[in-house]
Amino acid sequence: KQWYQRRVAITAGDLAQRQHGGWLPLAAMNYVAGYLDMAPMRIYEVTTFYTMFNRTPVGKYHIQICTTTPCMLRDSGSIVEACKKNLGIGLGETTKDKLFTLCEVECLGACVNAPMMQINDAYYEDLNEKDTHEILNDLREGRTPLPGSRIDRFASEPVTGLTSLIEPPTGPGFGCRDDL
Repeated sequence: KQWYQRRVAITAGDLAQRQHGGWLPLAAMNYVAGYLDMAPMRIYEVTTFYTMFNRTPVGKYHIQICTTTPCMLRDSGSIVEACKKNLGIGLGETTKDKLFTLCEVECLGACVNAPMMQINDAYYEDLNEKDTHEILNDLREGRTPLPGSRIDRFASEPVTGLTSLIEPPTGPGFGCRDDL
């Protein structure tokens, strides 16, 4: 077998999932296996291990809300409840119009900007109930809400502002001996 086959399995699975409306049917997994000249079981192992793969159909907007400790401490429960109320569905369910699917997930890696949710490929961070309703209503009405922090912080900077590395960096050779 070629070295690239195992390395490209996740990417090929992701591409197949995108081509099937956000979920990965068995036929698509079999196609990926054949295309990569791999045993189908190898593709099944990858696509059932990683949570990025959906084995059942999802709505146009796949909402994943992080409820692990950092998000929970910043009240992710209110975000879950706002989504349930706005969409009229529970966790693991899809709206009747197939527009939204709501899921609870483990860490999405944006802990410092908690609470947060991922909708398709976009992260919405530093959320409150009002923001959550605005995002969902925008999507329902065909608008694309701006992803990122809802409190206008840059990346993962502290809410209170920078506390270190606030001066411009010194140039090369700073602090070196003159004879070096």
